[in-house]
Amino acid sequence: MLTELGLDVTAEAVYRAMLSRPRANVAELAAGLGASEVAVRRALDELSELALVRPSAEDAGRLRAVSPDIGMEILMARRQAQLSAQQQRLDASRAAAVQLIAEYAELTPETSQPGVEQLVGLDRIRDRLVSLTHGTKKEVLSFSPDSVLTEAAIEASRPLNEELLGRGVRMRTIYLDSVRNSRPTIEHANWLARLGGEVRTAAVLPIRMLIVDGSTALIPVSSDNTADGASVLTGEGMLTALLALFETAWATAHPLADVAPCGAGGLTAQQSTAIRLLAEGYTDEAIAKRLGVSPRTARRIANELMERLSARSRFEAGVRAVQHGWLSAHL
Repeated sequence: MLTELGLDVTAEAVYRAMLSRPRANVAELAAGLGASEVAVRRALDELSELALVRPSAEDAGRLRAVSPDIGMEILMARRQAQLSAQQQRLDASRAAAVQLIAEYAELTPETSQPGVEQLVGLDRIRDRLVSLTHGTKKEVLSFSPDSVLTEAAIEASRPLNEELLGRGVRMRTIYLDSVRNSRPTIEHANWLARLGGEVRTAAVLPIRMLIVDGSTALIPVSSDNTADGASVLTGEGMLTALLALFETAWATAHPLADVAPCGAGGLTAQQSTAIRLLAEGYTDEAIAKRLGVSPRTARRIANELMERLSARSRFEAGVRAVQHGWLSAHL
């Protein structure tokens, strides 16, 4: 079935019939398929718009079906363009959501809104973290989009984490896949696991975030410097959206203790994300930032993927990735 590539059932049936009976006219196609001539003509219009049928050079006024290898290339390239456009819209929506959060974070006390509190400076942030930790009753959720955790950050978080887990609070943390290359981070994650914490990794994370008991979220004002300030969010609408964001990421993340499973084509989650970003025209620097790796590493990943696909351009890599089943045709 080619419906996932944008071809409806009737149009696909007509296309297949034209391939097997290239000289059949509309009436013959309709009779063979048990369909009306109106339905066949409508399907031919759709096939013509998709460039899957063309006027015959030998028989004036007759349409012929293009060969399947050309036809499938056309459909997959078209689908890839749709997927890229959809991903760009999703990225734009996510960027707008993050921008909205940032705008809330930048509000001054004089212009603050209900459900939003601004914290300025690292001391105030740490004080609030301590306060939230002591008041936590059920669960702590967090995104930690660092390629590695510094020893200072690990040491600062240990007392709070130990207290929480010691009181039976559930802790779920998602790091970037790149932390799997950091021994101190792995050791810290294993320490958390021994105390009952749950740790997973994902190829990308949208923002840095901490959610306590589903009722309070803490996010930094600046993703580049988390010591600048943070916002404490308690509004029901914002918390609902952030909780949904976390659960979606958690469902697709992989336990840190496990070897990250490979997907289509034997690709890791990191490679799958890289090929999608590559196909969408992201630069090596942008890919590196999304994956939490160095630009040099991102360049190496991109080159290896393009070499495996025998692709000479990023767009060609995207088309070939769809052909190989590396990129999903689902929206």
